[in-house]
Amino acid sequence: MKKLVFLLVTLTTVYTFSQELNSPKGGGVLDIVSIIPADGYSDMVFEGKISGYGNVFVAFKVTSINSSKNSGTLDGQARTILENGTLITSPLKGTWKRIKSEMKFYFTDAINNGAMNFVMWDVNLLEKKADVKYYELHKPEN
Repeated sequence: MKKLVFLLVTLTTVYTFSQELNSPKGGGVLDIVSIIPADGYSDMVFEGKISGYGNVFVAFKVTSINSSKNSGTLDGQARTILENGTLITSPLKGTWKRIKSEMKFYFTDAINNGAMNFVMWDVNLLEKKADVKYYELHKPEN
């Protein structure tokens, strides 16, 4: 009996706090506006349209953690103005991996309307494009 109760509690907890990452809630394509290299990091600026968020403007500080400069951390800010004029902001914190001219960004956001997303970017440095997908972890509060 104790095993059955434990199993039910475990399954309920897993179901209650699990996140759906099979299909993205939305995404889009952003253009790389600029890349400014510095010692051990680069500042990268992006802009474009993301479904559900409209015109998005993002700036990242992309810092390498090794001498080959093929992985590291990212720290940034995002801004968007919705069609109704509402300004939405979010800090962005995560990690990245580079393979040749392709970078993968993985991060979470904490949007000022209460929403939270897990976000993945496929950045093509040569084409100056970022393919964005996001997975909603928490819905907006308003």
